[in-house]
Amino acid sequence: MTVRTRGRGVIALVACVLLALSACSGSGAGQAPVAGNGGAARPCAGASGEYTIGVSQANVAEPYGAQTNADIRRAAAEVGQFTLRFADAQQDNGTQAQQVERFLDEGVDLIVITPNEGTALTPVVKKAFDQGTPVLVLDRRVKGEDYTSFIGADNVEVGRQAGRFIARSLLPEGGSTAEIRGLAGSDLAKERSAGFAEGLADQDVRVVAAADGDWLRDKARQQANTLFAEHPEVEAVYAHNDAMAEGVHLAARDAGRGDVDVVGVGGLPTESGGLEAVRAGKLAATFAYPTGGAEAVATAQRILIGCQPAPKQQTLTAELVTRKNVRDVYTRRAG
Repeated sequence: MTVRTRGRGVIALVACVLLALSACSGSGAGQAPVAGNGGAARPCAGASGEYTIGVSQANVAEPYGAQTNADIRRAAAEVGQFTLRFADAQQDNGTQAQQVERFLDEGVDLIVITPNEGTALTPVVKKAFDQGTPVLVLDRRVKGEDYTSFIGADNVEVGRQAGRFIARSLLPEGGSTAEIRGLAGSDLAKERSAGFAEGLADQDVRVVAAADGDWLRDKARQQANTLFAEHPEVEAVYAHNDAMAEGVHLAARDAGRGDVDVVGVGGLPTESGGLEAVRAGKLAATFAYPTGGAEAVATAQRILIGCQPAPKQQTLTAELVTRKNVRDVYTRRAG
């Protein structure tokens, strides 16, 4: 072997050793990258690290939003490495965007967000994602694919099942129904409404009125008061969440329309939740709709402690609850 050949061999050997050392330094606790983001992956400290999670809720005044945060707290309490910071947008897109920006300035390790309106919050979610901060989107989608993982139910299917239940179980001989939608700019409301229309397709049930209740009980009650005055033929109402469904129930009572059946979405196992409303006969049905809070914490563990990428989509199951199965569902969910 010539001197030149031996020299090339030594260089190649040194390069291989350096490459191997580099690979070793990039794996194991403290160094593994967090995969799945658009920007530069952050080093992962694994089980030895301490992590701060920023939780941005669209509106804690909504029972569902409050329950989501409660579920996140409960699950995170089992993870000693996690510290939570909560922010409430109070149904304001600009406020929520500013709160996420603040999380980024504070250097949180991961963000969980339930967007008030997906389109409006897409830019700040993308910014966080592109900077390498994992972002878990709950319940309400943003535009595009610039997030780490979406966790939520199929809301088109929820609406579809609501339409079928009204047509087949409540109005099997045909009739008139109405819809109280969520926030007008929310993709969640659009999906539940689109599914409702699909569920009523080819059925002898007409949607004679629809209004926006903004996810709020009192707003829905006001809208339903007008609805019942203008459309006394309405026999069943689909509301996009249980808070609005309760508002519709109260409006029906005010109008002396105890015969009106109301269907909601949420099914929280709380004293004022949808399951209790079904059990008490206030609602004909609701959907036991998971908050995704526990799943969000489990996904944060997978990313930050396990140093593993998360599934892009995590579809949760919403269960139709009527007076026939409410006790069983209540027991399972409350337990």
